[in-house]
Amino acid sequence: MGAALTRYRVIAYVVGVVLILLMVVGMPLKYLWHDPIVVETIGPGHGFLYMLYLLASFDLGRRANWPIRRMLLVMLAGTVPFVSFWAERVVVRQVRAEQAEPAPVAG
Repeated sequence: MGAALTRYRVIAYVVGVVLILLMVVGMPLKYLWHDPIVVETIGPGHGFLYMLYLLASFDLGRRANWPIRRMLLVMLAGTVPFVSFWAERVVVRQVRAEQAEPAPVAG
């Protein structure tokens, strides 16, 4: 599960940075100065990266046996600026804690 966690962490960070660029730079340029170049350039890339984020979240959730609600909430975290960073920290902390728990002994 370590590789799935690493993939999730990397793509969550990248999606978060690109989303912030779109919101902080692209949207003001488009709507205040009528220059959509940043949105037209970065927007499609963000869409593709978000699809990779969804796949990485699904893969990690499947491997970690998350309930569907948790998986969906993690997936939605990539849609709000700055939330993907917070969600990434929470997910990493929880997955590592679950990995550190000893496996139950069948008896």
